[in-house]
Amino acid sequence: MRFLFLCILFTLFFGKHSFSQSFTDSNLPIVIIRTDKGIEIPDEPKIPASMKVIFNGQGKRNYLTDQNSTGSLNYNGKIMIEIRGSSTQSLPKKQYGLTTVKADNVTNNNVSLLGMPSENDWILNGLGFDPSLIRDYLSYNLSRMMGNYASRTVFCEVLINDDYKGLYVLQEKIKAGGDRVDVTKIGIADNYLPELSGGYITKADKAEGDPVAFMLQGNALEQGVTYIHDLPKPENATTEQTAYIHNVFDALRIAARDGNSSMKDGYPSIIDVASFVDFILINEFASNVDAYQFSTFFHKDRNGKLRAGPIWDFNLTYGNDLFIWNFDRSKSNVWQFSNGDNEGSSFWKDLYKNDKFKCQLAKRWHELTAQNAPLNMGQITSFLDQTDQVIAEAVVREKSRWNTFVSHSLEVGQVEKFINDRTEWMNSNLITDQVCYEEFIPSLTISKIMYNPAVTTEFPKSNDSEFIEITNNSNKLVDLSGIYFGGTGLVYQFPLGAAIVANSKIYLAANSTTFESKYKIKPFGQYTRNLSNSSEQLLLLEGLGNKIDEVIYSASAPWPNANGNDYYLQLKNLDSDNSQSGNWLASNLSLPAMGPVKAARLEYFPNPVQNELTIKSMDVINQLCVYSEQGQIVQLSFPYTTNYFLEMGQLVAGLYFVRIQTPSNSFTLKIIRQ
Repeated sequence: MRFLFLCILFTLFFGKHSFSQSFTDSNLPIVIIRTDKGIEIPDEPKIPASMKVIFNGQGKRNYLTDQNSTGSLNYNGKIMIEIRGSSTQSLPKKQYGLTTVKADNVTNNNVSLLGMPSENDWILNGLGFDPSLIRDYLSYNLSRMMGNYASRTVFCEVLINDDYKGLYVLQEKIKAGGDRVDVTKIGIADNYLPELSGGYITKADKAEGDPVAFMLQGNALEQGVTYIHDLPKPENATTEQTAYIHNVFDALRIAARDGNSSMKDGYPSIIDVASFVDFILINEFASNVDAYQFSTFFHKDRNGKLRAGPIWDFNLTYGNDLFIWNFDRSKSNVWQFSNGDNEGSSFWKDLYKNDKFKCQLAKRWHELTAQNAPLNMGQITSFLDQTDQVIAEAVVREKSRWNTFVSHSLEVGQVEKFINDRTEWMNSNLITDQVCYEEFIPSLTISKIMYNPAVTTEFPKSNDSEFIEITNNSNKLVDLSGIYFGGTGLVYQFPLGAAIVANSKIYLAANSTTFESKYKIKPFGQYTRNLSNSSEQLLLLEGLGNKIDEVIYSASAPWPNANGNDYYLQLKNLDSDNSQSGNWLASNLSLPAMGPVKAARLEYFPNPVQNELTIKSMDVINQLCVYSEQGQIVQLSFPYTTNYFLEMGQLVAGLYFVRIQTPSNSFTLKIIRQ
């Protein structure tokens, strides 16, 4: 098989490519691109072009002659386009990055393409080095089925300057946005906490020219893994922002190396464990040879934990590799985080070695491969069959144009066989320890949801009046340390040492000041991001990623109407299943007061101080800033520890203010330097 693929690639590189068929229509959307003045598309910069997307609707045929019919055009406008990719640029069939713009060729034009949410940055994935033509499409869809964001994908056929280019996947580019990587966009002035804590999109990847890497982290092979800013843009990242995200990765490296699973200062206090588990599983399931070192994304929202993902670039997977360059690494019987070749940062292997993390990995694997679950072999086979049928017609034209495979059905069969072998191997290497299922799960219930408050004269910003109520539905005090909201919705993690007494409730607000003014109650905390006005998953997890509670509410029936009318959703009975719409009602009653709570603590001594101030926190100290009495910053540090020794001996005698920021609290201390 490998020799056959080498022969095909020899033909691909050195043979002549022709398309003898006359392309007139397709069951897939047709993308027609014409560059201004017929200019050839370069690697960079992007050049102006026009684009038409012909799509007559699901199940209907699309004809080239429809390009002049307004009702058939999903898009008809200007774009800026360039060739994209790294190793794929060596192929005759190119990949493209494009931006939808207005007639001035400058102003971004946010549009919905083929049912995907409105944006302006898009990719035409040419499926390079993948003779099956389905590996990226399969993987992104599986990741979304697992509950994570991954680029949305639509198969299409492409013509550029009247030249048929073959089968492509139109997909979303990874970037910050409410419908993509949902993080707060950090600005150049966001250099102090809590703003400094997010949002970031960071990737481990090749650093070729611009952008340059901001961090080099070692792996078990004593090689360096380069990390690059994606958000903020490398040229906009401030010294403080680079130092902050650098410290987060360093803290993860140290905690994973030491096997520290403490909720206080171990890896669960730094990362969203559930996201790292899913990221490892989808990459290992596919045996992705680039995983962990290249095309490996992370994101961190304001006040949130570091999350792994979204996944990216899955062409060298499921047994496929760059055979033409004598690479053959996508095996069914190896861990890619420990493959002896292009391993990522050491924390991946160290996390796997940790018993508690590996337990979560095994438990999640068995959940995902259960009957009707996304990674179940039966589900995979069905998905492959459906996908093969969808692209079958275009595959014939693809082969005629590029001749990159002998038998497409054979290629898809090889993928299916690999997945079957891979599943068996992972089953034998991820044995679930029964202890894993005996983690203590507190009885916390999401009991009220205000997702779309009415706009009033006094409270003109609907989002600011949002809130969630959480009830301790037990007779025991519940320690909230390590508990957080996971998934792709709101961001909040409870401070270490905080607790909620038996049979009492707390409120989390979108805006603490507005909540207190409107509802006459001081909320327990303030979350990041706003609740969706249509539907959203609220996923409450303990520190290792075990589910405490989950609600997927909706603004549509059969859910009660609490949409924009100043009603909130209220659980009728705390002992009922809050995942069922029938167990909720719409209410506008005044909110009851919160029960007693135990807040996080901070200790410091001596005061007055001569040389060293000792600070002990129940929560991790993310940032510490010392101000003079006149308000000038005289010291700034990012300790990322719970105990810190602040050197003040070099300061002149007088009054100072020490502002301390933890993931969920801030403290301002008045300190006298003698």
